[in-house]
Amino acid sequence: MLELATPQPARHPRPTVKATGLAHLIFERPDLDKVNTFLDDFGFVVFDRTDDGLYARGTSQAPYCYRVTRAKKARFVGFGLQVGARADLETLAALPGASAIALSPHPGGGEVVTLTDPSGNLVEVLFGQTLADELAKRAPLSWNIGGAQPRVNAGHRPPHAPPQVIRIGHLALEAVNFQETCGWYTQYFGFIPSDVQVLPDGSPAVTFMRLDRGEVPSDHHTLALAQGFLVGYNHSAYEVVDADAVGIGQRVLRARGYKHAWGIGRHILGSQIFDYWQDPWGDKHEHYCDGDVYDATAATGLSAVSLEGMSQWGQTMPAKFLKPKLTPGNVLKLIRNVRRSPDLSFKKLRMFLKVMG
Repeated sequence: MLELATPQPARHPRPTVKATGLAHLIFERPDLDKVNTFLDDFGFVVFDRTDDGLYARGTSQAPYCYRVTRAKKARFVGFGLQVGARADLETLAALPGASAIALSPHPGGGEVVTLTDPSGNLVEVLFGQTLADELAKRAPLSWNIGGAQPRVNAGHRPPHAPPQVIRIGHLALEAVNFQETCGWYTQYFGFIPSDVQVLPDGSPAVTFMRLDRGEVPSDHHTLALAQGFLVGYNHSAYEVVDADAVGIGQRVLRARGYKHAWGIGRHILGSQIFDYWQDPWGDKHEHYCDGDVYDATAATGLSAVSLEGMSQWGQTMPAKFLKPKLTPGNVLKLIRNVRRSPDLSFKKLRMFLKVMG
C-alpha cells in the first residue's frame, strides 16, 4: 500500500515524474461490430481492425486514443499516459510492481512501462510515440453576438453527421480506496488537484486533477477521481470543435437509438459544454467543447458536492448518473468494501446517498 505523505487530494512536493498527456483508453468488448458502429456514430475514426480488436483516433496527431480487444465480457481495462523523457520510463520501471521498458506494439510505437494503480486499473506509460498526420476538420462556427456581427449574408448549416472527435480530453474513475488511489497519481505522475468537492463531514468526494506542465496551460482535469463504493469507470470525454458539434451529436445519437445519460449543459468545474451518452454496454462517453485550462500556479478550489453543483445550466445531473448497478454480486462487494476500506463507512454511504439524491 502506498504510504501517503499528506492527506489527499493534495499536490505532492516531489513527484516521481510528471505526466505530459492522456494518450488512450483500453476496453474489452465481446462484439466488435457493435463497438465499431458506436465509435463511428460518436465521431471517432476507426482506422485499424482485425478479428481480435480495433483502434480509433480523433483528428489530432495522436496515433490513436481508443483501443478495444475482443473478450467474452465487456470491461474497462485501463489507459495510457505520456511522459516527456525516456529517463522518466527508467524511473517508473524501478517502482515496485512496474514492468520493464518494452517496445509498444500499438500504432505510433514508442516505448512503454506498465503499472497497476491501487484500484486495479492498468496504466501504460509511453515515451517516443510517432505522431500521425492531423486529419481535416471543420472550422468552429462564427457567432453574431451583440455588436460583433462577423457573419453577414450567410447562415449556419453544420453538417448533420456525427461530430468529429478531436482528441480524448479526460477520464473519470471511481475508487474505493480514494486516498491511496489519489495519492498514487499525485506522487507518481505529478497530478495537481484543480478542484475538490467534499461531503458535509468535510471528507473528499470528487477531485478533478490536471497535469503539471509548468507555465504551459493544461486542461482543468485530465483525470477525475470520485469516492466510490465500487471500483469502476465512470466516463470518458472527447473534445469536439464547438457547441453546435455537441448539439448535432445529440441529435445524431438520439436518432440512432443510443441511451442518453445527461446533457446538454455547462459544467461549473471545468466550464465545458457537455453531453453524455452510453455505449451499447452502458459505459458513458462525453462530447464537450470550451473547457477551462490552468497553468501550474492555480490553487486548488474547494466546494460542497451536490447534484446542482455539477452544472451551471441545463439539466441537473440525474441521480442515476452516479448510481452503480446493484446486482446481488455488486451489493456483496459494496458491503465488503465498506468494511475494508479506510475511506468508507455505512454513515458515509448514507450521507452520500442523501447528498446525491
